[in-house]
Amino acid sequence: MNTEAVLDEFRGAGALREGHFILSSGLHSPIFLQKNLVFQYPERTERLCKALAAKIRDTVGEVDLCVSPAVGGIIPGYETARWLGVPSIYVEREDGEFKLRRAFSIPPGARIAMVEDIVSTGLSSRECVDAIRKAGGNVVVAACLVDRSGGRADPGAPFVALARLDVPAYPADQLPPELAAIPTEDPGSRRLHG
Repeated sequence: MNTEAVLDEFRGAGALREGHFILSSGLHSPIFLQKNLVFQYPERTERLCKALAAKIRDTVGEVDLCVSPAVGGIIPGYETARWLGVPSIYVEREDGEFKLRRAFSIPPGARIAMVEDIVSTGLSSRECVDAIRKAGGNVVVAACLVDRSGGRADPGAPFVALARLDVPAYPADQLPPELAAIPTEDPGSRRLHG
């Protein structure tokens, strides 16, 4: 599955949005990928995650476990794990830091695919990778459905993206005039939980 096919899944779900958005990273962008509109359709999610699982396997071989950051990564992590034939767990924020909870554990040295939904800067991915390593996992790949950084994001592990876009994102004090003129929408989730 190439980038255009991935974007077709987003378009088909009405999930490729244009306007002025504040991303979970705090950056501003004229494009937002509303992944939850895609994830509400099991058949779309299955096609995307089956292709991501194949790309992971082609890149790093077999893995033992998929670990995702809550909440956004849970659905793609689970569905990708299903196609890899491995369990899926997730980390959650506790006091602002990702941690394993809910009796989840990682076998020491397990080969982990960290699976995300959409990566902008790689910050959440790096935090998730760090939590996995602290729990004893060997992160062999950081994978996502869409890398919107054009390959500039650093998730802290070898990076695989099903689709790669170069979508502009700006700090609040460096907005181009045409973006600054549009009212903002804040669909980001990082600020919603501690």
